[in-house]
Amino acid sequence: MTAASNFDIKDASLADAGLARIDWAYQEMPVLRELAERFSEQRPLQGIRISGCLHITTETANLARTLKTAGADVVLCASNPLSTQDDVAAALVKIFEIPVFAIRGETTELYYRHINAALDHAPVITMDDGADLVSEIHKSRHELIDNMLGGTEETTTGVIRLRAMADEGALKFPVIAVNDAMTKHLFDNRYGTGQSTLDGIIRATNILLAGKNFTVVGYGWCGRGIAMRAKGHGAKVIVTEVDPLRSLEAAMDGYRVMPLLEAARHSDFIVSATGDKHVIDRAHMEVMKDGCVLANSGHFNVEVNIPALEAMAVSKQRPRVSVDEYTLADGRHIRLLAEGRLVNLAAAEGHPSAVMDMSFANQVLTAVYLAGNPQRLENTVHNVPAEIDRQVASLKLAAMNIHIDTLTDEQQRYLTSWQEGTE
Repeated sequence: MTAASNFDIKDASLADAGLARIDWAYQEMPVLRELAERFSEQRPLQGIRISGCLHITTETANLARTLKTAGADVVLCASNPLSTQDDVAAALVKIFEIPVFAIRGETTELYYRHINAALDHAPVITMDDGADLVSEIHKSRHELIDNMLGGTEETTTGVIRLRAMADEGALKFPVIAVNDAMTKHLFDNRYGTGQSTLDGIIRATNILLAGKNFTVVGYGWCGRGIAMRAKGHGAKVIVTEVDPLRSLEAAMDGYRVMPLLEAARHSDFIVSATGDKHVIDRAHMEVMKDGCVLANSGHFNVEVNIPALEAMAVSKQRPRVSVDEYTLADGRHIRLLAEGRLVNLAAAEGHPSAVMDMSFANQVLTAVYLAGNPQRLENTVHNVPAEIDRQVASLKLAAMNIHIDTLTDEQQRYLTSWQEGTE
């Protein structure tokens, strides 16, 4: 194959190493493999231009190759400056002929240049991990709106942003919340985030978790997964929340529940998983114990108030690759992982391939749904069609060689009738 003609990556010579890792991940993604085989002849995305602002990982590479097999014209950029795997980007460009605009460690300025380079592709479908493509189109690339079939959104944070746009009447084309598919958030957010967050923390610090006070900020699906895995490592887990129902659930799951200001005094680790801004704030830092480790597993690097931490510090050093240790005026040390960015991607490799298999199968099938929909959807945030969710679950079960029961005709009639009851 020849290389893609327009791209911006770190080092094309890394392509072979990237291909080996992409193929390794592909072995754990049987649903995508099934869809690729099915769509190689059907070509339901033939000629459809797709721009994706996603983490450039081995799993995303397999999403992109599946979309291309289905006929799509795909361009990718990074959704996080520290999540790009440069060897994967090289393989996508040089071997799969998919243009990529992503370099690990890129500046904020270059990050947005890359987003606009992906939008220069004039996509009719966007795939976002945080709504940056949709946001940029609405802010400065209005010429693209009229031709948009729609977009998809992979994250809780992105869905929150998009629903805010829709509520204000600002959203000018439909977006499907892939994040909210049952086969996404029940598995990717819980099992994927749970494992990969602990992986990132352990790789970054090499600190034993057993016996440590480990605080999880936010008890959504990601927080549930992190708490479950931290408990499995022997940590003493604390949960902080603002929602009374989730707080009650955490308490009944066996965790200590308290305000973050109280938890900060005792915590050896504090991990944020909220998708909100400054949830770990100056007031918390002022009472943290010496050596407390902070990590973000929500989304953008705003969950920890880094400017406040910088202002409080008298010095800063980097004792390990993904650790910045701040020394405060009173001699305490606070350790921030991965510059406050997603710790599972910046300090590790992100979610395991097996869970991304379901998330990205939803992406592929949702793109096919958008491309094949004869009537443009309403300009709001839509759920993934239930039949797509069930299809992904069925394909995953089949790949795992798991068989389940089916209702008899009698049982089906009983569940859909009001006329039968106690006899």
